[in-house]
Amino acid sequence: MTRWGIGLVKLKNSIEKMADSMRAYGISPTVGRVLGIIYMNHKPMTLDELSEATGMSKTRMSQVVREMVDINIAEKVFEKGVRKDLYDVATDYYDMFISIFTSNWRKTINRNKMFGKKWVRELMLIKESEDIPHDMENKIQELLQEIKVRANYYEWLSRLADFFESGEIFEHVPKRKL
Repeated sequence: MTRWGIGLVKLKNSIEKMADSMRAYGISPTVGRVLGIIYMNHKPMTLDELSEATGMSKTRMSQVVREMVDINIAEKVFEKGVRKDLYDVATDYYDMFISIFTSNWRKTINRNKMFGKKWVRELMLIKESEDIPHDMENKIQELLQEIKVRANYYEWLSRLADFFESGEIFEHVPKRKL
């Protein structure tokens, strides 16, 4: 195999490793693969270029890139003289980690807050409806207390995400310098 061929194999392996790593963070391998392709390209890429590099349709590529932008690991960039949308990825692994992790946390927080509010409404309707047995009222109170405990946990988790996103985490766990 030529040096060029070996280099391509290593490049492809690096991209696949990145895709596998993303799975550990709850990100699809497809997003990880596209992230790796842009990262290893060392310059922004268009949807057409990404579609060609992955073999995916431009429509699917657009969905993947939109997901990447939503979790703050890719952004649309401007390049003079280029009329098509270009997308680039963060090159700082620390920032990428924080974006991915906090994005997942915030989704979980919001989903569980909504679930908790729904449960409180439903429990209050039961409690305020007709006469209910005393033991059922006690059980409702226990459930309402548990929902408060969970709400406190999700509020703490939200503050933890804020702590990471602010960059203050690096004052306590510094990045290592080369």
